Amino acid sequence: MDKEIVLEKELEKHFQFTSFREGQKEIIQDVLNGKNVLGILPTGSGKSICYQLPSVLLEGLTIVISPLISLMIDQVKKLKAHNFKKVASLNSFMNPMERRRVINNMHQYNLLFVSPELLQQEHIMKLLQRLQISLFVIDEAHCISQWGHEFRPDYLRLSGIIEKLGNPTILALSATATPSVQDDIISSLKKPKMRKHVYPMDKPNISFCVDKLENEQEKIEKIVELLSTYRVPTLIYFSSRNTAENVAKLLSEKLKEVQVAFYHAGMEPSDRMIIQQQYMNDQLDVICCTSAFGMGIDKANTRLIIHYHVPLQLESFIQEIGRAGRDGKSSVSLLLFSRQDINMPSNMIKNELPGQSVLSIVYQYLHHLYNEGKDLPDEEVEIENILQINEIQWRFLRYQLEKHGIIKENKIIATPETWKDVFQSIFHIIKSRNKHKENKLAEMLKWIHDDNCLRQSLYKSFQPFSSQATYQCCSNCGFSWNEWVPEQTVTEVKRQSNWQIQLKRLLIGDTNETK
Repeated sequence: MDKEIVLEKELEKHFQFTSFREGQKEIIQDVLNGKNVLGILPTGSGKSICYQLPSVLLEGLTIVISPLISLMIDQVKKLKAHNFKKVASLNSFMNPMERRRVINNMHQYNLLFVSPELLQQEHIMKLLQRLQISLFVIDEAHCISQWGHEFRPDYLRLSGIIEKLGNPTILALSATATPSVQDDIISSLKKPKMRKHVYPMDKPNISFCVDKLENEQEKIEKIVELLSTYRVPTLIYFSSRNTAENVAKLLSEKLKEVQVAFYHAGMEPSDRMIIQQQYMNDQLDVICCTSAFGMGIDKANTRLIIHYHVPLQLESFIQEIGRAGRDGKSSVSLLLFSRQDINMPSNMIKNELPGQSVLSIVYQYLHHLYNEGKDLPDEEVEIENILQINEIQWRFLRYQLEKHGIIKENKIIATPETWKDVFQSIFHIIKSRNKHKENKLAEMLKWIHDDNCLRQSLYKSFQPFSSQATYQCCSNCGFSWNEWVPEQTVTEVKRQSNWQIQLKRLLIGDTNETK
């Protein structure tokens, strides 16, 4: 029987879809034939089907590495709702009993979502090594690349983990990866013959606007004007958690009929899940959020994406605007720019990875432990608190120190005489990455000030051509708010309903509880 016909039937049988979206079938066919694949598909194109369908067709376990715990939980919930019982997630937010239940039943699953840091735990790796791993999926694969816009140190270890698991078939997926990032992903995974499936990320139903304003007050006025005119599902992206909270509160005060909430990674996972679900169910109009919101949120009718602050690079901007208009209907991306915005992204770049002063503190701390004959503390949080650095900074440093042979697990295995050159090398790596990110920020600023077609300028680094706009193109090509007639959405407001009670403090109430 023809394999294409079988795949179509399996798709309908398991997911009730009668046809594949662009790129899905080609990627699935390669994966089922044991080919390692790098798939670059636009946001909202249905990347998850590329591993969900193979997971039920292949013998053995499909492992999915995902950087977002909320995304894992959401996908498991959706799959179970569609009668997929052999699916689970394993992450650091689970309590010991929940984690033990998943570990004890690991041999029964077809599909397992795992956060990358848990694969560093020896007992979990030993359990996985006993199982038949048919497919190893790396979601948001640009996190592997040091040049990617969401670099995660734990992703650097994945090539070694794949070898320990017997080199199963690899499927690496991303929505935004330039050719150089694609090459870096392939190089990091040590799979030079990896097949590339790259599809256009341009979404012709999205119109692009850049408004250059004087200050924060003008930004607020613009947002209030738009939300008063258009009652549509809206995401407003911020680079600051505090600003996201403050603007959400302000909008709620000014727009009594509009349901507004804030969302960021500093909130409790359960609170974030509530916000996600209410937005998905059209019970919230507007989310004031950081980049933590949106990944894997399959909402078709988001009509307006506003960037309150300047994104760090075009890649993250493209990923975030791709959450608009997944149903193909007219939607708008609006970036609000003021000259005051320049310092924030520059400071974010400097603070992402440790600076030279932090490296000196780490050097001295390791030297002290070495002289005392002590190991590093078992708990990562304890180390981070001692060094006064965040989780990403320490995970990056741990990877580099292990890679250069200074530490192994929690033991210092090299004498201090060898450390100086290693720390100098780490500093140069950080300096090189920061320079790269500054160049990416310069590209973003250049796009904001471009007088040419914003659509063509945005996508030229990612694809050879841009689609013709389905509706209005951009503010440089004559976009007019007066001519934008989006499909309006009325939120489902239930008087004194349970979700309102749960959301009370998250909407605009006591924000101190989520700090």
